[in-house]
Amino acid sequence: MRARHSRIAYLAPLLALSLAACGTATKLSQIGETPPMTTIQDPQQQPGYRPVSLPMPQPITGERRPSSLWQAGSRAFFKDQRAANIGDILTVLITFDEKAQFDNNTQLQRAGTSQMAIPQLYGLQTQIAKILPKAANVADLVDTSGKSSQNATTEVKREEQVSLSVAAEVTQVLPNGNLVVNGRQEIRVNYEVRELQIAGVIRPQDISSTNTINYYKLAEARISYGGRGQQTDMQQPRVGQQVLDIINPF
Repeated sequence: MRARHSRIAYLAPLLALSLAACGTATKLSQIGETPPMTTIQDPQQQPGYRPVSLPMPQPITGERRPSSLWQAGSRAFFKDQRAANIGDILTVLITFDEKAQFDNNTQLQRAGTSQMAIPQLYGLQTQIAKILPKAANVADLVDTSGKSSQNATTEVKREEQVSLSVAAEVTQVLPNGNLVVNGRQEIRVNYEVRELQIAGVIRPQDISSTNTINYYKLAEARISYGGRGQQTDMQQPRVGQQVLDIINPF
């Protein structure tokens, strides 16, 4: 087992360097050019895509009533243009303004003193005095003291404000009628490409009349907003530093 871990520890830097070399070659070939944007692809054909499987209720068999305007199992009285089938598009609104502040202060102090003496012990104190060194005093055999002090202060401040909109596509209709949506948006500004990805499960009745839905109504929501380009490269530590931070045990 140790030999296996040693091989992994030896190969990890080499693998990281090889990947860094590939990334470096790609960046060198793009000097003076804007970062390329990815092509439009089918979300179901992208690497890592997996169909969503969730617990479903028992299906309800609808009773057909030809003379009634309302059919059992229907979700709406009138037909509208909101997203309902695979390939339909709706707009997801992402707007939140969050602030969090934590301030913790902990102080601990402890002091202790212990003393033990044997002035008289059935006359055995004279024998103990013969065993102990001459400088020892049986009247004061043990005398200990201890003191500990701890002072910890933690302060966290976080503020996030995001207001975005992205068009998402229905990629799957679950047996209970809920919709699985996936959306991706790329915006290139100068030499930086900003990417927004969103995925989740929604209820058709949560879609507004304008064919929009708020992000907090997405179940299993996955929202990613980042970028790639010169600005992102400057904010990232070098590959060698990242490798050292991972394998350095101290």
